[in-house]
Amino acid sequence: MKTLKHIAAGLIAMSLLTSCGLLGGLSSSNKTSTSTSSTGFDTGTALATILGVLQNQGSLDLGNLTNLINLGKILLGANSLVDADQAYTDQFAADLIKGSNKKINKSNVNSVIAGLKSLAATDTSVLNKATTEAFAGHLVPVSRSDKNVNANMSAIEGILKSMQ
Repeated sequence: MKTLKHIAAGLIAMSLLTSCGLLGGLSSSNKTSTSTSSTGFDTGTALATILGVLQNQGSLDLGNLTNLINLGKILLGANSLVDADQAYTDQFAADLIKGSNKKINKSNVNSVIAGLKSLAATDTSVLNKATTEAFAGHLVPVSRSDKNVNANMSAIEGILKSMQ
C-alpha cells in the first residue's frame, strides 16, 4: 500500500512537472494569465488542503509526501508574487478564491496575499529542497527544529489563520 502511494505521488508529480513546469518557478517576466490562473488556483487548493489537514489532525506532518507537495505549491505561489504587478496580483487573488473552494474569500484574500509575500521573503531553501524531492516522488522529511523551516511554517500558519 505504501509503495502504491509513492507511485501515485510520483505520477501526480510528473504530471504537474510536465504540464505546469512547476519546479521551474515563475519570473516576473513570464507571468501570463494562464500561469497566473494555474498558479493561483493551485496555491488556493494547496492552502485549503493544508488547512483541512491541520483541522483534522491538529498538526502537519512534514514527513508526509502529500503535505510536502502541497507546501511546494504554496511556495511556488508565494514566489510568483515577488515583483508581481497589480494585474497579476489581482488575477492571482481571484484564482486563489476559486482554488480554495472559497475558504479564501474577498474579506481575507488580501491577508492571504500579504502572508504569501511574507513567506516569499523568508529563506525557504530547506523546504524548497524537500518539496522538490517530493514532486519527484522522493520523501525527504524536514524538521521544524531548523530555524528556516520554523520561520516558513510560522508564515504558512499565519496565512492559514487568516483563512479561518
